[in-house]
Amino acid sequence: MKKFVAEDSFWELFPEASIGIVAVDGILPTDQVSEEAAKKAVRLLDRANLKASDWLTSNTISENEVVAVWRDAYRRFKTKKGARCSVENLLKRVLKDNPVGHINPSVDLSNAISLKYALPIGAENIDALEGTFRLAVTEGGDEYLPIGEDESDPTLPGELAYVDDAGAVCRCWNWRDGQRTEVTDQTPHCVFIMENLQPERAGDLRAAIDELAQQLEELLGATVQNKGIVTRDNPEFVLEA
Repeated sequence: MKKFVAEDSFWELFPEASIGIVAVDGILPTDQVSEEAAKKAVRLLDRANLKASDWLTSNTISENEVVAVWRDAYRRFKTKKGARCSVENLLKRVLKDNPVGHINPSVDLSNAISLKYALPIGAENIDALEGTFRLAVTEGGDEYLPIGEDESDPTLPGELAYVDDAGAVCRCWNWRDGQRTEVTDQTPHCVFIMENLQPERAGDLRAAIDELAQQLEELLGATVQNKGIVTRDNPEFVLEA
């Protein structure tokens, strides 16, 4: 049984955080997704690019609340220079009138949900995870090969990261994924992770994981194995039986 655990070192930094998780299997590769479903994923992303502007009340990206909370969060642990929460990069494109473009139905759907709810979303290959999947402040030195790179870039002491028994999975909390657990168009067995720092947005997180799960089933042929929200009082989540 594979599981995810948010460790005490995380909750000591962010006691009111919540993490939405959707574990699925059977995601279809692009060439097996129906034309109608692919077009719907495109429409969802197009609408989400427009909807995202509702979260942007300032032309300075860091002054928008949904970005400012993450800028503040990243000051609480050791990070790589220039590291930013993944949702900031998406929202910055909307702010610059450069909408997030279409890639494939799976990525389009993930980006659409992230933009619509202004919440970061990551995805990992469950079959590539080794041992327990964890979110924790690391001692540093966790093996990590960034996507698109050829050289290892281990974690820093005091860095908050997603890790497993083989090393780092995602650096600087939700900044950048590694190659070992990368989700590709040929990855059917995935865990999608969404983080929320604002207790008053608990409803948004619940709506986001519910919508993501529904669309993964309807558009991409996936079977939802488990979904739920991890909190300090409920820090573990079963990825598969």
